[in-house]
Amino acid sequence: MYRYLWRHTMPPPISLNRIVMKCVIPCFFVLLLLLGCSNADKLTFKTIQIKEQVCADCPKIKILIPEATASSKVSQSVNTALKEECISLLNFDDEIELNEIEDAISSFSNGYKEMKKLFADELGSWEAEINGKVVFEDPDLLTIELNSYVFTGGAHGYTSKRFLNFDKAKGTELENWELFNSAEKFEEFAEAKFREQESIPENESINHTGLMFERDSFYLPENIGFTKDGVQLLYNPYEVASYADGPIELILTHNEVKKYLAKKPKS
Repeated sequence: MYRYLWRHTMPPPISLNRIVMKCVIPCFFVLLLLLGCSNADKLTFKTIQIKEQVCADCPKIKILIPEATASSKVSQSVNTALKEECISLLNFDDEIELNEIEDAISSFSNGYKEMKKLFADELGSWEAEINGKVVFEDPDLLTIELNSYVFTGGAHGYTSKRFLNFDKAKGTELENWELFNSAEKFEEFAEAKFREQESIPENESINHTGLMFERDSFYLPENIGFTKDGVQLLYNPYEVASYADGPIELILTHNEVKKYLAKKPKS
């Protein structure tokens, strides 16, 4: 009788599989929800690739840049900025205003043909390569890095990097001064870190080690961008040093610069 009562009053055993399913399935859906929220903050891009060399003696042109696919204001700003940068790099005649990358490619090619007529035996083959990629994005900020190499004769071509920063909420491209709540204080901090990196004594001229800052005074570079490692300050060749010295970069971590920034990156 006791055996009968025990069998019919005790709850049925709970299987291990049921326990696992009860724990794992809710966690799985929470993870999917978190990932979905994270991806919802990010823009969607496709890649635009252009290769141009219509003849053996024509300039080589290669463009590989992202294009934001949404119809939002920030997507339009990103695509317009990238297009304008490509046009600026390829336009042979600055006095002519161009609106499309294809027109700039034609300008570059026509420029080569004109120069070839004048310097047929001296002019080498022209070349232009432009590559862009997203290097930082959070819910508020987006940074695209644009690398370029342009050769139009001479001893060597010119390599440069350009940062394009965007305010995603406003849908606008940011000027450097808009990145900071106090550009002056940030510049003071950046100079101290720059001197430390380049081994320039505090009481010596900023050009003490052979740099070429104008008016012998430190200033921020034209290119400042957000990356996963921090805020990058980039001086392209010829900006503050010779071409042989190459670009000069200074990376300041997000933590050490956040008090100077108008928007705090959410890395």
